[in-house]
Amino acid sequence: MASLNVGNLGEFLREQRRTAQLSLRQLADAAGVSNPYLSQIERGLRKPSAEILQQLAKALRISAETLYVQAGILDERQGLDGVGVQTAILTDPALNEKQKQVLLQIYESFRKENGIGSGGTDGTESGHDGGRGADSREVETAGGPHAT
Repeated sequence: MASLNVGNLGEFLREQRRTAQLSLRQLADAAGVSNPYLSQIERGLRKPSAEILQQLAKALRISAETLYVQAGILDERQGLDGVGVQTAILTDPALNEKQKQVLLQIYESFRKENGIGSGGTDGTESGHDGGRGADSREVETAGGPHAT
């Protein structure tokens, strides 16, 4: 699925920008692109490169993979563990940015607790230790980091 559906990408970017309460100019400045170029992306007239998508994702505080999937550059099923859940969280307009980040952190901690490891698609550290973080003692002795 390598074809770019830039119309949907543009709509998605506009929705994310509005959710983040950023003007077109503010997002363009934060991402290091020109205002007219960003406007053309949002209207589906331009196909941004992966690098531009990464800059936009950073400015919007969402994962670059989310934008790659929206752009059709990356298939959601190409081995990105948990990206479906993360995409759902990141694209939910009913959640604010802080709520999205907290949900993602909780989700990743449960994945680590279950030995699955981090998908690393939310901008946090990737799990290179087999899914067992430094807090694995807590998981085994205290009933997990979420025990009350």
